[in-house]
Amino acid sequence: MSHNSDPLNYLSQADPILAKVIALVAPIDYSSSFTEPFLSLAESIISQQLSVKVSDVIFSRLQDLFPDKVITAEGILELNEQQIRNIGVSWAKIKYLRDLATKKIAKEVQLEGLADLDDEKIIHELTKVKGIGRWTVEMFLIFNLGRLDIFSHGDLGLRRAIQRLYKLSELPTREEAEKISNVWKPYRSIASRYLWKSLEIDL
Repeated sequence: MSHNSDPLNYLSQADPILAKVIALVAPIDYSSSFTEPFLSLAESIISQQLSVKVSDVIFSRLQDLFPDKVITAEGILELNEQQIRNIGVSWAKIKYLRDLATKKIAKEVQLEGLADLDDEKIIHELTKVKGIGRWTVEMFLIFNLGRLDIFSHGDLGLRRAIQRLYKLSELPTREEAEKISNVWKPYRSIASRYLWKSLEIDL
């Protein structure tokens, strides 16, 4: 099938099950919201294992600790750890934030020019930071850099959505998820956004 200019058309033709979801869900804006990478990764660290609501509150409290609410690597290292703990950030995440800040300043992690690298190189680069694993970088690729063809095997929401939509008796194995998601290439990120949305609707 040739890639037409409309990813939703392409996905709907490639996969009738996904086509139903696309028809039921309000259109999703899948353009990226490019944020400065350091900021985006700091936010990702804070949001790990928290609901969006809670992580938003904690992140805005962190911004309040900075002049003009601009979080910087230097500023993270200057803050007293207890100050960060007091706004609800766990000790483990404080360690990760400091590691991110230290590596950025020492240029041990290249945050400039990330957009020019391919997906795997970016994953390799960013997972050098403690507390940033493959899943975190895959979310960064989808939501920050707007990469269109990312499927995150480690994402429980995606696996639940596949189980529900494709009527599997249990969560899909990596191989099963791979087989289903390969049909969506080169737009797996867009398909993923619809899968997450499918968890919120009655099918």
